[in-house]
Amino acid sequence: MAHSIDDIATALGAKAFGAVELVVSGAAEPASAGPDQLALAMTPAYASALAESRARAAIVWPEADWRAMGLEAAIIAPRARLAMARLTQLLDEPGAGEGISPQAAIDPTATIGADVTIGPFTVIGADAVVGAGTRIAGHVSIAAGVKIGEGCQIHAGVRLQRNVCIGTRVILQPNVVIGGDGFSFVTAEPSHVEKARETLGEAAVAPLADPRWHRIHSLGGVTIGDDVEIGANSCVDAGTIRPTRIGEGTKIDSLVQVGHNVIVGAHCLLCAQAGVAGSTVLGDRVVVGGQAGVADNLKVGDDVVLGGGTIVLSNVPAGRVMMGYPATKMKSHIESYKALRRLPRLLRDLGKR
Repeated sequence: MAHSIDDIATALGAKAFGAVELVVSGAAEPASAGPDQLALAMTPAYASALAESRARAAIVWPEADWRAMGLEAAIIAPRARLAMARLTQLLDEPGAGEGISPQAAIDPTATIGADVTIGPFTVIGADAVVGAGTRIAGHVSIAAGVKIGEGCQIHAGVRLQRNVCIGTRVILQPNVVIGGDGFSFVTAEPSHVEKARETLGEAAVAPLADPRWHRIHSLGGVTIGDDVEIGANSCVDAGTIRPTRIGEGTKIDSLVQVGHNVIVGAHCLLCAQAGVAGSTVLGDRVVVGGQAGVADNLKVGDDVVLGGGTIVLSNVPAGRVMMGYPATKMKSHIESYKALRRLPRLLRDLGKR
């Protein structure tokens, strides 16, 4: 879809200069941008490529001399990534397909709102509710009684299990699983794991008379707030009795595991391969870096940042920035890391004495 430079600037909340009536059909990096594309040159690092490109218009950094680079029009973007977010939203087009595929299997008791798209081989169970304007791709399974709000995007292969309730404008990327049973088992007598926790590993290890693990079923489901996004192949397990909860505006990356009974606050970020174990509570605006993990039954306060690979084994007060395994304050972790790097030299020096 074509847009004028003026329209794009309005959508970005930015200012346009030059031939603002110029129309472009898409966006590209400066090196490959054609005359009908908007070049994205939001930092000075793109100056040389932009000067050599065939682009007639570009989004540029605030101090850019865009006329000297041969452009006919420019949009000034003081905050590049915010401009990128708004631009990609403007240019993104919904996938092909409208209406309900004849190959979808929808229970007659399900409630389907207006302007809903449902792809082939999708199955929707009894008494499920799908809000107006929601787009559901093919090969999706939606269990009986699931509630999906308005304006959601449910991509291919998503599985929504029983007792799942999803807010408005939620995006679930391919193969997300919401509401699977939590990893919750118990032995007839205290297990080695329980004893290890109580004694910090000092308990004697002996075979259990009955080593079988008994399943604790997950009856609580999952509740997901408005404007949540969950990346491909991520899982949010159902709560045992009460729902697992994901707060409004939270964004979850691909390959993330959220355990049963977890409460994730509003506007959090959970990056790829992170894991949050059962019954832990994350406050609002928490950032969990890639491959970071939070142990079970903990509380992480508002505005905490966990660096990539961090492993949290105890409660974290609000506002802390944590790194390492086990997690410590970022400053303490860096000091420890520097000291560790000095050890070989210190040992060599000691050996010479």
